[in-house]
Amino acid sequence: MIRTCLLAALLALGLTGCGFHLREALQLPEDLGQVRVTARDPYSALALSLERSLGHAGVQVAGKETPGRLAVLAIRSERWASLPLSIDQFGRAQEYTLRYAVVFALIDANGDEIVPQQAVELSRDYISVPTDQTGTDTEAELLGRELQREMNAAILRRIDAATRERRQATQ
Repeated sequence: MIRTCLLAALLALGLTGCGFHLREALQLPEDLGQVRVTARDPYSALALSLERSLGHAGVQVAGKETPGRLAVLAIRSERWASLPLSIDQFGRAQEYTLRYAVVFALIDANGDEIVPQQAVELSRDYISVPTDQTGTDTEAELLGRELQREMNAAILRRIDAATRERRQATQ
């Protein structure tokens, strides 16, 4: 019992000594008001995911028919690509890289850029066995979902960082 407590205390001390700390929750400026998430694709899974995540962070997400001037998180571009990395002796692709790139910006109700337009690109490599297409398709689909979750988190972290700098500048 004492060993376990001592070990736990040493681990906690080691984590604090190395600079580890939990990431703070997403905070947006209180004067931002309602936020509308827009995307070129009306059925964008990323836009729906961002709406959900912003709602969980306490932001009022505006619907498509909400009148008035609102802050806008604009997903200006979403691009997927799958590129071969290596080929076998028969000229068939053996490895691929799956790339996901998004261009976005956050603009407040006055038209001022809170987060200027920027691109985020993520990629993952995977192996494709030419004789087993079923497994490859499933793996690519799972990687696509993982990239989409990571893209959602990356966009929210960039918004949080930009608004945090803005909050600190006004204090």
